[in-house]
Amino acid sequence: TYHQQLCLCFLPGIEISKSHGAKYRLGPELEICGYGCADHFYESDTLLHSFQVLKKLLESPVTQDIICDVGMPIMHHNVRYNCRVLFLNRKILLIRPKMMMANNGIYRELRWFSPWNQLRRVEDYFLPRMIQEVTGQDTVPFGDCVLSTKDTCIGSEICAELWNPRSPHIDMGLDGVEIFTNSSASHHELRKAGQRVDLIKSATTKSGGIYLYANQRGCDGDRLYFDGCAMVAINGDVVAQGAQFSLDDVEVVAATLDLEDVRSYRGEICQPHMEYEPKPCHRVKVDFCLSSDDDIYLPTHQPITWQFHTPEEEISLGPACWLWDYLRRSRQAGFLLPLSGGVDSSSTACIVHSMCVLVCQAVQDGNSQVLEDVRRAVGDESYRPQHPRELCGRIFTTCYMASENSSEGTSNRAKDLANQIGSTHMNINIDMAVKGMLGIFSMVTGKWPQFRANGGSVRENLALQNVQARIRMVLAYLFAQLSLWARGKPGGLLVLGSANVDESLTGYFTKYDCSSADINPIGGISKTDLKSFLLYCVEQFQLTALTGILAAPPTAELEPLTDGQVSQTDEADMGMTYSELSVIGRLRKISKCGPYSMFCKLIHLWKEALPPTEVALKVKHFFRMYSVNRHKMTTVTPSYHAESYSPDDNRFDLRPFLYNTRWTWQFRCIDNQVSQMSGNAQHQ
Repeated sequence: TYHQQLCLCFLPGIEISKSHGAKYRLGPELEICGYGCADHFYESDTLLHSFQVLKKLLESPVTQDIICDVGMPIMHHNVRYNCRVLFLNRKILLIRPKMMMANNGIYRELRWFSPWNQLRRVEDYFLPRMIQEVTGQDTVPFGDCVLSTKDTCIGSEICAELWNPRSPHIDMGLDGVEIFTNSSASHHELRKAGQRVDLIKSATTKSGGIYLYANQRGCDGDRLYFDGCAMVAINGDVVAQGAQFSLDDVEVVAATLDLEDVRSYRGEICQPHMEYEPKPCHRVKVDFCLSSDDDIYLPTHQPITWQFHTPEEEISLGPACWLWDYLRRSRQAGFLLPLSGGVDSSSTACIVHSMCVLVCQAVQDGNSQVLEDVRRAVGDESYRPQHPRELCGRIFTTCYMASENSSEGTSNRAKDLANQIGSTHMNINIDMAVKGMLGIFSMVTGKWPQFRANGGSVRENLALQNVQARIRMVLAYLFAQLSLWARGKPGGLLVLGSANVDESLTGYFTKYDCSSADINPIGGISKTDLKSFLLYCVEQFQLTALTGILAAPPTAELEPLTDGQVSQTDEADMGMTYSELSVIGRLRKISKCGPYSMFCKLIHLWKEALPPTEVALKVKHFFRMYSVNRHKMTTVTPSYHAESYSPDDNRFDLRPFLYNTRWTWQFRCIDNQVSQMSGNAQHQ
């Protein structure tokens, strides 16, 4: 049933497209198998099943009388390509392989695919027998070609080709191609959506034309969330916009446009530059029209202003949609979160609450698939969620894990937030488990470690903090597996983590502590953005308990209290503020800075606040922490990818995890530069 289920996702979208009067249907990149197959692309099964799906689509009466443009992997001359397949009325019109690969950041397309680097070259592709039996064709055009209908010309771009400095739409536009299509698998990052919109508007401003953009939306089984934003643009204006975040499996964005507007635009602005290239585009002709005589009576879509989400809305919606996809695909009964009463775990709780808001809204809007999925999750075929708070109580369990080092303030803040979002909340005291673990150690060694506040060494102090953190992780998994059983309900819960991107970067957490979980919705989000997000939640969801959480200093509460008050804070432990860490993190990952180049940039960025000597100390301190704790990235909980400086495991941040932590040469360069600057200052 594998490929039959896939077909069920395609056909409703094609039916909706036809109901709008559409004559051309464009889908996202590699939609037949899914973009995130990764090393499954090496398997012949993936290629086989993709052709089986294509066969079903060709045979379906739904796909008749509309040009369908689908994405799938294809092997040609024993080389694997990322392709678009265009077909009409049981005939394949052409296969267009991707020419410019995405191979930076999180993308590794060259690991699985080769680019088609033969400009304007078209070859014969011999179809598999199963497809020949449907189409009656032995071969079809394969290569850098465009589709010429009776009334216009359509050319394909595939995802990263739009971002390339030599985008295909430039040469295609100069050769008279009027409609550009882009099938994409572009992931969500905070503040990124505007880049896509600007690129598409720019592409059609320079040389005119219509641009159709289709992007995947949803979780593809990994850390990424593909965030939609399907759109239609003409001559520099966006005329139709799809949703960025939604629980709907299918969304169709359609527009009615006048080809004469493209021709008039080009005739005035581009006329002196319109010329055939030495090798014009290879045109595949098809006896089909995208327009009809009656279309003259149809109103055309007018330009719109793109409605962007704020970063706070993106944090609320993106990870929430990702969590929903993960919950329904894993077929678990809900989530469990250790809720400490701090900013990080409270942010995770608010994202789950936001997910419940989206689910309730989708059910209210008549989304039968969401209703079916939520009924399966709660184990009740008659259930219908009435309110986000009530749904939270069904699928979300929070627990405050207190120790003798916990303050009453954090306990109350966690309880108040749990009450406002509606989660099933528990208070768990871990002291007995901690004493049991230390008792085992004492029986074997005859030693009982002490906190630093009680005269213990640094090693004792750290070990006593870590044992508390790790016991919380063990208890979190125990309660996730058995708390529903104890209540007489079926299923298990997914454990949620809540370490932010800055803590991951420095390794400011215990390996295998309660940050170790099944998934982490905030692992790619900075502390600064999380605070802004919680302020948004106070207004958006009326979660007034967050006000006290935001006012409290971030603390792990793993060391003894002083007169009942917290004596340990995160920023003091780390030796820098979270806002400083965000700057350093971006310089490390995005700007590719080592210690010396980071110092050189920061002495200018921070010159109003810190002298060079203090900047040098912070840079050295960061790189010591980074290198000492780098090994933790090999076991960090898989996180929602929201920032391009996320260090989420060695598949994204491809750097070693065993460093020489002294950075001898690099730190010496920094010291020499500080000395030189001090000398210059004295001479002045």
